[in-house]
Amino acid sequence: MKISDARVIVCSPGRNFVTLKIETDEGLSGIGDATLNGRELAVASYLSDHVVPCLLGRDPQQIEDIWHYLYRGAYWRRGPVTMAAIGAVDTALWDIKAKAAGMPLYQLLGGRSRSGVMVYGHANGRDIEETVDEVLRYRDMGYLAVRAQSGVPGLNAVYGVGRGRMFYEPADAALPSEHDWSTEKYLDHTPRLFERLRQAVGWDTHLLHDVHHRLTPIEAGRLGKALEPYRLFWLEDATPAENQEAFRLIRQHTVTPLAVGEIFNTIWDCKDLIQNQLIDYIRATVVHAGGITHLRRIADLASLYQVRTGCHGATDLSPVCLGAALHFDIWAPNFGIQEYMRHTEETDAVFPHAYHYEQGMLYPGEAPGHGVEIDEGLAAKYPYQRAYLPVNRLAHDGTLWHW
Repeated sequence: MKISDARVIVCSPGRNFVTLKIETDEGLSGIGDATLNGRELAVASYLSDHVVPCLLGRDPQQIEDIWHYLYRGAYWRRGPVTMAAIGAVDTALWDIKAKAAGMPLYQLLGGRSRSGVMVYGHANGRDIEETVDEVLRYRDMGYLAVRAQSGVPGLNAVYGVGRGRMFYEPADAALPSEHDWSTEKYLDHTPRLFERLRQAVGWDTHLLHDVHHRLTPIEAGRLGKALEPYRLFWLEDATPAENQEAFRLIRQHTVTPLAVGEIFNTIWDCKDLIQNQLIDYIRATVVHAGGITHLRRIADLASLYQVRTGCHGATDLSPVCLGAALHFDIWAPNFGIQEYMRHTEETDAVFPHAYHYEQGMLYPGEAPGHGVEIDEGLAAKYPYQRAYLPVNRLAHDGTLWHW
């Protein structure tokens, strides 16, 4: 079997997605997600101009060799563009291999470790009471775990609080919009949110919260300590993680579980965090961490230290990535939870898939491969539209801050 063709498909059914489709001379094809939110065309060019010519004529069954060929062979290693491109190739090759075997991808990985994949949804509100109502709505839909984000009094926009209910998309403008930020207001407000949530939902629903990198380590420690009475499932992205050692300071001040890693690209980004047991959940994704091949290595390292997986799964990843992640999740012995933001009807139509939701769980389905396809004719009706993520500035003086 040889790779006979590979092409990049960029479409925007409600938001931008980059998909790599690899075809073989035996009629099998596979697809991988290459989306990098706000920088989509950089990955599309990297694939079309630099990767695809290197794939033609190769044996698609040699997944491990091709992974190292693209990683080591480029010399310029790591980084979000390179690893998203490698992740797309790797996912498409696993899709082809599972289709050739006539079995769902999770079977090739070693079979099921669980019956279904527990997911969490996103409950967002302009204020505390609206957030409470949204959490209760998710609970009524069967969710066992819900991430709660609330507007903060005095701030014009806060990450996680979108215009809609089910399809929040932060990349919302042709040029970056600007949000304001006040750590003082946020630290005062957030414990009140979770105090009210526990009063409303009790203790049978897992609650999660995303700080989105906006605190210093000592501020994150303060927040984690303040939230301890409300028993969060995790506190996510409490501080920027370029300095992995920063999490040691947070650990010294709180026992609230910590999650990080949605913007990580390789095992080196989380090695110290994992082996020093400074986090509880690693959130690296199939696409941005170089595909299933590399994500398995991250998960295996994490398992040595009782760190569990919690893959990023917002709508900045296409159904292709979610489908592949579910096969990974249902196999991974140290799986923790899977993020699940529902895609729009337009997106689901472009990417027909075998996975489905039922009572707080996602199920990957039994279709050969990862179970997600692309309707190229329909995708062509949704051309690329430039969209940027916002930027964040401190409310009192306009300093550019973490977003």
